[in-house]
Amino acid sequence: MSEHQHDETSATDYFEPQGWEERYSSDEQMWSGEPNPQLVAEASRLTPGTALDVGCGEGGDVIWLAQHGWRVTGADFSANGLARAARHAEQAGVAERTDWWQVDARTFDPAGRTFDLVTTHFLHPPEGGMVEVTRRLAAAVAPGGYLLVVGHAPSETSAHRSPAQHRAMFLAADLLPALPDDFEVVLAEQRPRTVTRDGVTHDIADSTLLARRVSTS
Repeated sequence: MSEHQHDETSATDYFEPQGWEERYSSDEQMWSGEPNPQLVAEASRLTPGTALDVGCGEGGDVIWLAQHGWRVTGADFSANGLARAARHAEQAGVAERTDWWQVDARTFDPAGRTFDLVTTHFLHPPEGGMVEVTRRLAAAVAPGGYLLVVGHAPSETSAHRSPAQHRAMFLAADLLPALPDDFEVVLAEQRPRTVTRDGVTHDIADSTLLARRVSTS
C-alpha cells in the first residue's frame, strides 16, 4: 500500500487505475525492486514452472521468479506500471522469460489460462474486496499448482494510513472462504516482519495464505 495518503478523499485514487497511472508516469522509481520476502520464502521451495503475478507493479517479483527459472506473466491494471516492469525485466536480462497482461484484479478472468503458481502481494481492493479477488485468482491455478496471497495485516503501527486503507487490510484466515473445494491450505498465518520508515523501525505482519490445488491426475 502507498505510504502517503492520509484521508478518505486522497485515498480514493489508491484503489483505481488512474491514480496508479499518475504515480507510474513520474521518473522516480516507487519500489525497491527487491522481491517480496514471503515470495522468496515460499517459491524457493517449489519446482519452477509457469507463474502469474497479479498487481506486479514495477516487476520486482516477476524478475526474481524469472531469474529462478520460472516463465512469468506479470499482470497489473496500470499500463505505465507494466511498461516500467517490462523495461526492468529487459535491464535484468530476463525479458525472454516474461509476458505482460493489463488486467484489473477485481474483474480478473483467466479465460482458461492456468499457471503453476499464482501470486499477489499487497493488493488491497477496498471494503474487503480481497476475498473476491482471491476467488478469481484461484481459478487460474493449475491442478497441483499453488496460490500465494500476501497482504498487510491490520495493526496499530499503520496509523499513517487512511481509514479506507485500514478496511482494505485482511488476515489470512479472512480469505479461506474464497478457496474452491479442490484446494488444500498449506498455511494461513500472519508473519512478523521488521521495516524501517522515516528512520524508525516498526514491527508489522504480512498476512500470508498459501494453498495448493489438488491434482486430479
